Amino acid sequence: MKQLQDYITDIPDFPKEGIIFRDITTVLSDADGFRLAVDELKKLLEDIEFDLIAGAEARGFIFGAPLAYELGKPFILIRKKGKLPRETVSQTYDLEYGKAEIEIHKDDVKEGQKVVIIDDILATGGTLEASASLIENQGGKVVKILCLMELKGLKGRDKLKRYNVESVIAYEGA
Repeated sequence: MKQLQDYITDIPDFPKEGIIFRDITTVLSDADGFRLAVDELKKLLEDIEFDLIAGAEARGFIFGAPLAYELGKPFILIRKKGKLPRETVSQTYDLEYGKAEIEIHKDDVKEGQKVVIIDDILATGGTLEASASLIENQGGKVVKILCLMELKGLKGRDKLKRYNVESVIAYEGA
């Protein structure tokens, strides 16, 4: 039986020399791989009590939405600034060369709601840290952060020490 790693394609020297890009499009383009990815994420939520799932743009949507559907939970979008149509709240965070800003609709998270955040990859942790802050600033409680993959060498967990963080696959390097 194939493991989830078997569906991920390693692309050497992309986007620049020395980097191994972990391509998830080969997971998505295979029905068995996609189902396995969602099922593996679902297993990591078996003992977690929560109210809704939040997906970080854009690949967090890909895994978060079917997971929310499967579990009968609402799904909210964490988007880049300016992409949501109703009144929003935002969180700014640092990138390697500048800043970025993410948003949710102001009424997406209610006081005291327990939230699971989903993204495809934990790298430096900046987006996930900002996502958690955004939810907490609205009165929500982040009970788990889930990622399909983690690049341990980039030490993203260091920014997320306060949270219950799990990934399906962990790669030792960057």
